[in-house]
Amino acid sequence: MAAPPTLFALVALRARITFMIARDRGAQPCLRPPASALFPPRRWSEPLTWALYEMGNRRRAADYLLAIQDLQRVSRQVARFFVEYDVWLSPTLAEPPLPLGSFDSTDDNPMQGIFRAAQFVPFTPIFNATGQPAMSVPLHWNRDNVPIGVQFAGRFGDEATLFRLAAQLEQARPWADRWPAL
Repeated sequence: MAAPPTLFALVALRARITFMIARDRGAQPCLRPPASALFPPRRWSEPLTWALYEMGNRRRAADYLLAIQDLQRVSRQVARFFVEYDVWLSPTLAEPPLPLGSFDSTDDNPMQGIFRAAQFVPFTPIFNATGQPAMSVPLHWNRDNVPIGVQFAGRFGDEATLFRLAAQLEQARPWADRWPAL
């Protein structure tokens, strides 16, 4: 079975990059204080946002540059994988859909939600990070008639292959009129 060589290594990379850029690209704009304040008050944010903001404040510019270098290395490795393969198939999720609130963070454990999300959706972030096109299509349904997503990823810049594949799959297993009961 073939898989991009860095898929599981990306879990650590994803966390590192998330934490490196938390201050500059994530939390900072929404936490910018009024001109009269010395720093943003804690009450302005959710626990995870504040935790990422604090982590970002503890990082150096060199940490950020190393994380970007790692991301570029992983992107090149994934691109090499797709020289030999047109499409890569994986689950979209690691388990069935969860109830609302499953990824909530608390003041006591602000990172709980993001760590749980990483376990729940381990297959999709690599393609978000590397820029590879990917799609999730509902090819199966569980006992409760809830769709089970199947992810297909392709070569960088080759969205057309995925669109053609999606059209063929939907023709073979139509899903447009299937809706789970609420």
